[in-house]
Amino acid sequence: MKTRKLGKTGPVISEIGLGCMSLPDDAGKAERIVQAALDAGINYFDTADLYGRGRNEELLGKAFGNRRQDIILATKVGNSWTDGKEGWEWDPSPGHIRKSVHNSLKRLGTDYIDVYQLHGGTAEDDLDAIISVFDDLKREGLIRHYGISSIRPNVFLPFLKNSSAVSNMMQYSLLDRRPEEWFADISDAGASVVARGPLAKGLLTSEAEKRVEAADGYLSYSSGELRELIAGFGRLTGALHSAALAFVLENGAVASAITGASSEEQLHETLNAYDSMPDSETVRTYAALTAEDRYEKHRE
Repeated sequence: MKTRKLGKTGPVISEIGLGCMSLPDDAGKAERIVQAALDAGINYFDTADLYGRGRNEELLGKAFGNRRQDIILATKVGNSWTDGKEGWEWDPSPGHIRKSVHNSLKRLGTDYIDVYQLHGGTAEDDLDAIISVFDDLKREGLIRHYGISSIRPNVFLPFLKNSSAVSNMMQYSLLDRRPEEWFADISDAGASVVARGPLAKGLLTSEAEKRVEAADGYLSYSSGELRELIAGFGRLTGALHSAALAFVLENGAVASAITGASSEEQLHETLNAYDSMPDSETVRTYAALTAEDRYEKHRE
């Protein structure tokens, strides 16, 4: 497993990270997946206080056991929920962030978080106040670094440019190339892209043909366009799963491709695909079939 530096000042993380939202709600099964990922050289684990209303953080905290020193632990903050009430509310206030970091630390069973991320954001948020509390948490040693998880240019650009953030987690794949427009700006701000959804809900794996029949299109692709595209991928050299990972990692702005795993089998499929990634020329043949879309909203 190769590694890359997260931003200019962040930790060194594995090119494949584990998105923990998909972990099964069974402590034993979750632990086996996490331990298998660690054994394979994965060190970046991403969760959020929102996932399962904190349950996912608890599962991850128990799963890494005595191997905390081997893990770059990332979680997210900004969503608030009330027990007994459906849904959640957006609350990026400094008070909520400070309260939430202590709750996450307790659930994760650790005394520090490696990368603490704002879980979204709007143009109306007081970004200066959010950045200030993140900087305070760094000085206090509760977090080592911080970042944001956002696809809104009018949120992540000012956040990154006016802070010491090391990352922006955003959806990026062969089927979603909208972030590419902003890669240079993100890098210039001293941050890296952490790519979520690199396999596009399984549409870029060996299950592509089955998934495409069940999908009602994907982003700008209609159902018919998506079926045609997947068929086109099938006529190219190499495995789609491997090409999808290689495409995401081809760009130096990306530090890690975050993939989920609800079973050890799924994890090993991704690891095997990573080990078999094609060369740059082959990756370009896949990319040539896809649309270079851009974000139409949240630009100003």
